Amino acid sequence: MRIIFAGSPEIALSSLVNLSLNFDIAAVLTNPDKITGRGRKIQFNPVKTKALELGLNVLQPETLGRSVREEITNLNPDLLVVFAYGKIFGSLFLSIFPMGGINVHPSLLPKYRGSSPILTAILNGDSETGITIQRINLEMDTGSVLKQKTITLDGSETTASLSKLVSEESPELLVSCIKNLESGSINESLQDESKASYCKKIKKEDGLINWNESALLIDRKIRAYTPWPKAYTFFREKKLMLLQGKPKPASADLINVPGTVLGFDKSDGILIQTGNGVMSVQLLQLQSKKANNWKSFINGMQNFTGSVLGVD
Repeated sequence: MRIIFAGSPEIALSSLVNLSLNFDIAAVLTNPDKITGRGRKIQFNPVKTKALELGLNVLQPETLGRSVREEITNLNPDLLVVFAYGKIFGSLFLSIFPMGGINVHPSLLPKYRGSSPILTAILNGDSETGITIQRINLEMDTGSVLKQKTITLDGSETTASLSKLVSEESPELLVSCIKNLESGSINESLQDESKASYCKKIKKEDGLINWNESALLIDRKIRAYTPWPKAYTFFREKKLMLLQGKPKPASADLINVPGTVLGFDKSDGILIQTGNGVMSVQLLQLQSKKANNWKSFINGMQNFTGSVLGVD
């Protein structure tokens, strides 16, 4: 079994490593290098870095045009395996692979098709999510389901921690799926289109906190937008990022304006009024400053208690 593996971010690393131990990786298809910083340094993505460590052939085309198709055809691959590559595959490209293509998607398809399923599950307060291995179709995330694994959520997950868990749980599922494909023992099931839902592409502005919302929802946003784009508000016309917190039960009456910094609690951190309940915050980062625990932040910030957050 000769495989072309396509992926770029850290979440795909464990799967790449495990595949390399079980199959012949003809090449790794990944996004082009980025040029970053004032020094205009070339930055490799995580998958490229790992692929080079493993001694694998790396391809980084800007587009999947004729020359790339010819190069991959000459490698005589059997199967395309994709995990967070970020490009759409056309019919000509997919026709290269006798066994077609499969994709690792971090949700229980047909729920949360699209680019941000992990974040969306946290944002919606779901009690479970999962991993789906699916056939690649021309239309994104619509292919038949080959294997699925359910992951139970306890309400403390961040996008960072849940991505790590998905990364750890995916390799065994993926290798098992490919071996079943190889032996012809795979069971495929069509997705139920009536149950399909979609998640949107996340923008920086999505992290802005609306203090009129409940503490429960704001807590979900803080966790969902960690590590990017980070949940944020404004304090003295500067962006203030809230990196860790937890909701507290609502009091009987809403006395303070939502966004008011009520004070602090030694066990809970900084207390902020919301539209329903109080948000306690333990880790904050003011624009152009390092992240601080709540005690250090309070000690270094005059007149924070009593201020109203959210004014740009």
